[in-house]
Amino acid sequence: MRQERTVQATIFEVFAQHEIGCELKAMSQWLDGQPALISLVAGDLRRQGVRETGRRGLPAESVLRCALLKQQRQLSYEELAFHLEDSASFRAFARLPLAWSPKKSVLHHTIGAIRAETWEAVNQALLVSAKQDRLESGATVRLDSTVSAAPMHEPSDSTLLWDAVRVMTRLLRRAQTLPGAPAVGWRDRRRLAKKRARAIEYSRGSDNKRRLYGELIAAVRTSRAELQARAAELAELAGTTAERWRDQVDHYLPLITRIIVQAERRVLNGEACRQARSWSVCSSRTLTSSSETGARSNTATSSIWLPAKAA
Repeated sequence: MRQERTVQATIFEVFAQHEIGCELKAMSQWLDGQPALISLVAGDLRRQGVRETGRRGLPAESVLRCALLKQQRQLSYEELAFHLEDSASFRAFARLPLAWSPKKSVLHHTIGAIRAETWEAVNQALLVSAKQDRLESGATVRLDSTVSAAPMHEPSDSTLLWDAVRVMTRLLRRAQTLPGAPAVGWRDRRRLAKKRARAIEYSRGSDNKRRLYGELIAAVRTSRAELQARAAELAELAGTTAERWRDQVDHYLPLITRIIVQAERRVLNGEACRQARSWSVCSSRTLTSSSETGARSNTATSSIWLPAKAA
């Protein structure tokens, strides 16, 4: 058995005079004017198979308020359970029935039952209210993200070219191990590419840098030609391993070609590339920039990201 609203938790709602207490009081007053949200939460809780008879459960209003507390204060369920038992302001905001102190398992079960559609309705109601009060226009979206490791380093034309040589060398070495593949000689240019990339990083003068870039681009082009020739030789080679190898070649060759063209235009020709530029040979995330409007949009098709620097 579960009520939608707490009929009367206490006649004394004590909010601290601290800034957080005043904020919680304002939030509580706003929620009092949103009964439709409580009905949505009650419907979500009923979807969990709660019967209308039996022991009283946490009211839907308290579930919503506890969920907002957890989100707004960035608390774990265990921390939320502690603050609900320890803080008079938290208890007043949550509208808990008298002598009730929900445990973390209860909070997890009830708050977790709130659907994404209900959270969207809460956000929409908050946005409408903010627009009416002229506090927020809704034109800007604020996102909270988590930084995660990715196979990228700070992009530059020289390091992208060096990465291209390393990737193509890896593919050529794997081609030697394919079942039924004939032995073909090729040159490992990783050392040459690394030396030129390092020299570019510490070089001074545009003429010297152009010379080093020309040698590095020539090494990348030669390695690309060897890889293309090797792929043509193994085009009819049967086997799952060979098919996967050809798929990798088909994936990397267009990206490497774009890196070469980008470096030639930016460094050798001195052009300002306003189109989407390569960020990494390995990444599958992209961010393209429009040359006309300057707007950027996310996609997930190829290795395009923000502009690389020529260094």
